[in-house]
Amino acid sequence: MTKTWWKESVIYQIYPRSFQDSNGDGIGDLQGIIQRLDYLKLLGIDILWLSPIFKSPNDDNGYDVSDYRAIMDEFGTMQDFDALLAGVHERGMKLILDLVPNHSSDEHFWFQEARKSKDNPYRDYYHWADEPRTNWQSFFSGSTWEYDEQAEAYYLHLFSKKQPDLNWENPKLRQEMHDIMRFWFDKGIDGFRIDVIPFISKRLDWPDGDPNNFEQTILEIYSNGPRLHEYLNEMYEEVCSKYDVMTVGEGIGVKPHNSLEYVDESRRELNMLYHFDHVTINYGPGGKYDPVDWKLSTFKQLFLDWDQAIEDKGWINIVLDNHDFPRMVSRYGDDSTYRKESAKMLAMMLLTLRGTPCIYQGSEIGMINVAFDSLDEYDDVEVVNMVREWREAGKDPSPLLPAVQQQGRDNARTPMQWDDSPDAGFTSGTPWLKLNPSFSTINVQKALADSNSIFYFYKDLLAYRKLNPTLIYGAFELLAPDSEQLFAYRRWDADHEFLIFLNFSSDSFAIEVEVEWEKYELVKSNYADSEKRLNPWECRIYRRVS
Repeated sequence: MTKTWWKESVIYQIYPRSFQDSNGDGIGDLQGIIQRLDYLKLLGIDILWLSPIFKSPNDDNGYDVSDYRAIMDEFGTMQDFDALLAGVHERGMKLILDLVPNHSSDEHFWFQEARKSKDNPYRDYYHWADEPRTNWQSFFSGSTWEYDEQAEAYYLHLFSKKQPDLNWENPKLRQEMHDIMRFWFDKGIDGFRIDVIPFISKRLDWPDGDPNNFEQTILEIYSNGPRLHEYLNEMYEEVCSKYDVMTVGEGIGVKPHNSLEYVDESRRELNMLYHFDHVTINYGPGGKYDPVDWKLSTFKQLFLDWDQAIEDKGWINIVLDNHDFPRMVSRYGDDSTYRKESAKMLAMMLLTLRGTPCIYQGSEIGMINVAFDSLDEYDDVEVVNMVREWREAGKDPSPLLPAVQQQGRDNARTPMQWDDSPDAGFTSGTPWLKLNPSFSTINVQKALADSNSIFYFYKDLLAYRKLNPTLIYGAFELLAPDSEQLFAYRRWDADHEFLIFLNFSSDSFAIEVEVEWEKYELVKSNYADSEKRLNPWECRIYRRVS
């Protein structure tokens, strides 16, 4: 297996709007991130990933870009960015940015020009039609086809109507995107996380989707288009291969069977991607807001399937939560009675699987979901559009509230909880999104003052992972696959062997895995009194010594 810095690194995702406000306007910014770089260095992370910082009208919090070479006004200036990049590099860390190549903002110069006439040179930067070509549904409610009066035509948008999809069939558009990537690489950034990359190649036969099966539409129509891998290889050869950088693809619509088409090193496309199989495990027939129960055996099998699919030919990014999903301790752990224990257990899982881990801001202190009292308190365009659609149809949207409280994206977007002062140390103004009231007890200040905190558990595991390449590159074997409480696995190479045991329950039980215990020593646990029985939400690493 090829060894490289981005496989051995740990990523920390920052949602800039919610990380740290430096000027009192209630919105996080680049200077705020600069103020917290020493905190991130203390934690021990290697790579910072910033969710979009490019100029944007913020219909979808920066995932609607109006200028790919300018900084969002609320976040600061290019000088602020240069200072941030220098500060990151001075501390021995790296910085990757969020590239949004599938769609732009409707306020982007390209789209404003494209609207003017059919003969405009930018017209073919987007997908236009005289009438809706398909029955496709947007991720954010309604049709994917929006009529533009000035253009006298419909344009395609898989997401918000203010996010028109770009036409990658056009070589000029591809060249524009390559030039944008070069601009940032020449500035010295270390890579890109690439948004919804499987969507950039469209099926130009325009098939209708099944209106009752959105997931099937994503898999069979929106993603893995006919020219996708041609575009990814072109991007690699024309741009990425010229720099020592990394690319992480958001693998929506990618499954184990086609994963190597993206990340097999011999194909020269993406360095790694993260998949959605485990984070969508509780989606019911009606999607994310129709949640169902899930089984640990299924969860474990998903990780096994992906590991076996990738093996030593490619690489993946291990993710348990991010800006699009609920807080991981609320999703997979116990965010009340055993919050600390289960947060530490999930940290061990994240940092001992094969792949590059990504920690989402706040996970290192065990931040939990927020339950706003009203749907009107949610900012996320996905929820806002859904509520509006229900109301326009004459339906009462209030029954949606419990599902939104459990599954909504704003769970991960509430401001970072730095201390227990009135605005959690995030801002001196009014936060753009309400704080999670848990900040009075869950915050960085308390975590740093407690040697047994979740923060220090992460810090210790990050250091241990660096010292033990077996936990990075070693083979993976799932143990006790049928257990609905125990996630156990073996990591090994020619030099070392580790056993990892994770209790995904509030029960205590004996480890029913055949182990020659005398050949192993316990090296890490989230309990001080580890016996042969696993405590509730306990996690352990054993190292073979003979």
